[in-house]
Amino acid sequence: MADGQDIESRAKFREMLEGSKEDWDIIAEHSKHFNRGLAQRVIDHLKLLDGDFGGFPVDRLTHSLQTATRAHRDGRDEEYVVCALLHDIGDTLGSMNHPDVAAAILKPFVSEQNHWMVANHGMFQGYYFFHHLGLDRNMRDQFRDHPYFEYTAQFCHLYDQSAFDPEYQSEQLDFFVPMVERVFSRPKNSMYLRKTEE
Repeated sequence: MADGQDIESRAKFREMLEGSKEDWDIIAEHSKHFNRGLAQRVIDHLKLLDGDFGGFPVDRLTHSLQTATRAHRDGRDEEYVVCALLHDIGDTLGSMNHPDVAAAILKPFVSEQNHWMVANHGMFQGYYFFHHLGLDRNMRDQFRDHPYFEYTAQFCHLYDQSAFDPEYQSEQLDFFVPMVERVFSRPKNSMYLRKTEE
């Protein structure tokens, strides 16, 4: 088998209508093992940004490391720093909507506030350059009354827009790996989590 699993360790159904509790117990057990590797898969995907400059002064991985390093050195908590690290991870597969990709990856593991920040940072970042492209730099103002407006604007101003400095000494990716592992080991919001009874 391509994945090294023999047929005895797999569910028996041909369509989900036929699935039994035993089938889903097998799948759930495999999922536990697979999910333990999520942080490493995320890190591996982030590494695809290495060497991809896209015309910027630094490559996209350096930008991500610099954004996270700035947030870390400013005393932000671990979840925030991981959001800063991964905010542009969607650049490879979601070139036209990279914030949505990053937000989808992070959503089960971060607060609503941090999720909203990542999901909307692209529009907020546009304040610094949209006018050079013939776009409205104040596009973010449609969210002016949103409770996370200032939080997201601050992220872009302090960490994202300022993280293109080739001379800045960022932490290496290995520094952040344990943080990513911890954040991705504690899902907070997923339809696959059992609801605990009050």
